[in-house]
Amino acid sequence: MTYYNSYGETKSQKTQQTVARVASYIFLGFVTILSLFPILLLIINSTRSGTQLQTGFSLIPGTSLVKNFKAALNASSIDLPHGIFNSFIIAACVCLVTTYFSAMTAYGVHVYDFKLKKIVFNFILIIMMIPTQVSAVGFIKLVYNLKLTNNFLPLIIPAVASPAVFFYMKQYLESSFPMDVVEAARVDGSNEFATFNGIAIPMMKPALAVQLIFSFVGSWNNFFTPALILTSADKQTLPIMISKLKSMQLSGNSDLGQIYMVILISIIPVVIVYFFISKYIVEGVALGAVKG
Repeated sequence: MTYYNSYGETKSQKTQQTVARVASYIFLGFVTILSLFPILLLIINSTRSGTQLQTGFSLIPGTSLVKNFKAALNASSIDLPHGIFNSFIIAACVCLVTTYFSAMTAYGVHVYDFKLKKIVFNFILIIMMIPTQVSAVGFIKLVYNLKLTNNFLPLIIPAVASPAVFFYMKQYLESSFPMDVVEAARVDGSNEFATFNGIAIPMMKPALAVQLIFSFVGSWNNFFTPALILTSADKQTLPIMISKLKSMQLSGNSDLGQIYMVILISIIPVVIVYFFISKYIVEGVALGAVKG
């Protein structure tokens, strides 16, 4: 005799689902631990002294947390608070400019029908395939000709054109943005700019949140371009300062504990930004589940 529960499932089916769920939880737990392990190791190493770090790997925290923190703040070769401020200003401006104008471009290509629509879309995709390093020489030469070295503008203004973010926004609009909303807004007398800012932007919150985080992290970790443009000490960003500390460590003039502490401090703003923005991602996923 086969027994069924209130959902019409047999006992064997229920057992299989339970085993699959447990296996999924174990796998996800393993992946989570694997992902968080480097951060845990960074936190532990930031509490150990340079002598302890030279002895090798350890999961036991050290007693030099305060010492390393003071050494990071008072390092003679770098100005850590100034570096955090510079990196934050650049990253915040870049992520806002990138997401807003990329969303606007994707909205325009998605909503409006014009003759060169496919050509424009394909042209942007082709640009996305060109590595940054290929155009770096010409870009740096232009910056020097315009006398914009030691200026944040060359790092912020080019973020207006971000093919990768545009492509992501375009795909999001194609999958979840109803054209009926735009038509209804036009009937009600809303102009195109107000429709984009008042209707499209709120509906794109999950996609915007994802790209805000990715753009912020990408700009925060960017070393290549700022290292070529920002030459004065008061304009340098955190990646440049960390590179400077690492080069000093190779010459024997820096402490490993101090370097780990600087790296730990450098990821704190990224974590804070993620916690502030991640709720919109969760809301978007929940909204999609309800609509489905």
